[in-house]
Amino acid sequence: MRRYLGEKTVVFSMPAGGSGQVRIIKRKAEETMAGRDNFSGGWDIRVIRSGRKSVALQIDKDLLLTVRAPYRMSDREIREFIEEKSGWIEKNMRKMERLKDEAEPEPAELLTVEDLRELAKAAADHIPERVAFYAPLIGVDWRGITIRNQRSRWGSCSSSGNLNFNCLLMLTPPDIIDYVVVHELCHRREMNHSPLFWCEVEKILPDYKARRKWLKDNGERIMRRMRMR
Repeated sequence: MRRYLGEKTVVFSMPAGGSGQVRIIKRKAEETMAGRDNFSGGWDIRVIRSGRKSVALQIDKDLLLTVRAPYRMSDREIREFIEEKSGWIEKNMRKMERLKDEAEPEPAELLTVEDLRELAKAAADHIPERVAFYAPLIGVDWRGITIRNQRSRWGSCSSSGNLNFNCLLMLTPPDIIDYVVVHELCHRREMNHSPLFWCEVEKILPDYKARRKWLKDNGERIMRRMRMR
């Protein structure tokens, strides 16, 4: 189903692991790519339709993949085009990430392997307790919890109910950990980032915007402590 809101632009996220929900992360003009699909990669993707005759790809410095497509090109054809070009996309995503890393100085204190083990252990003790606390408040269940050390994501939720959390969350304040936990649990109700999703988050955390801003302002600095290791 399509909903036209003006300019024909939509942003969505392609989940890693080859399956799951295509998640709308920003709603601008036309909802075209929501639904359940199988993909590889973990890219944030923006589709812009116009009167152009051909399709083109662009990766910006923030690792956002933009697909510029003709009006007549269907969602299915765009997905097939992305999958066909996945090798090129992966290669150039890595290149852009290296350029981004080189442009920014490394933090003074990089985390060691032992540091990451300790953080993972602490996360495995703390985060499941927070999941168990918030899940009944939201009215959802979950299938399993995995703690990872990731360089780009704080958490994720699969369509089957598996939750993943970054051990680096233990370097953030407790209210930020709770925000990420609530965020992922709310995906059990809405597997997207639509207004309905944010309403679910706000029911539990009325100040979620402040917490989200803290993570946006400080998250990159924390994650860069494990870059290039």
